[in-house]
Amino acid sequence: MDWAVSVAVIVLAALINATLQLGIGCLLLLYHASSQKHIRAKTRSLAGSYVAGVGIMVFLSICAIALILLRFYGGALEKIWLLVLVILLATLAFAVWLFYYRWGKGVELWIPKVVAKFIDARARATESNTEAFALGIMTCFAELPFLLILLVVAGNSILELNAEWQLLAVVLFTLLSMLPLILVRMLVRRGKTIAGIQHWRSQHKNFLKILSGTGFLVLGLFILVFYLLD
Repeated sequence: MDWAVSVAVIVLAALINATLQLGIGCLLLLYHASSQKHIRAKTRSLAGSYVAGVGIMVFLSICAIALILLRFYGGALEKIWLLVLVILLATLAFAVWLFYYRWGKGVELWIPKVVAKFIDARARATESNTEAFALGIMTCFAELPFLLILLVVAGNSILELNAEWQLLAVVLFTLLSMLPLILVRMLVRRGKTIAGIQHWRSQHKNFLKILSGTGFLVLGLFILVFYLLD
């Protein structure tokens, strides 16, 4: 039962991460900018490098968090720290509902406009796979205010698993976090337009907002029930 709860927390944290929209928005921007300058194969290559950058950054981040917890806390967190995580998750749930998306039409996100302009400029100026890879890493850094707590929660649950399963759990978290990026690449390959995908995001912005915020809240309640009240 204990391992099942730990895996459930890892999966839920990864799926919540997958609902965050900065990575998808940047990928769509990269597709749009590259398709106007390069042949289709070049655009696909840049998009692949971007997704790889995101994946590597998520993988290394969750490993680093688990290592920090192991080094400074001796493994999984005590209940007092889990209570702090629950409070933070509830706070982030309301933050997502209230200001993750800016008010108005479109899918403009919470990040400061100077950061948004910088990411926009880098996406439009990306010419090489190395730049696209670095853009993926930078996007993860920009999302850290919401991503970090998910990494801590997942890292804590990974440490509760037997050692032989921990690497597999890290890979699982990474792959599930990347699902929307992989899905976007598949849709584009099958002929879906960037404008059509962006229009869908805009039309379903409220649904995505509710989904993300509720995910944070459910994860907090899950930890409360299975770790603190058990």
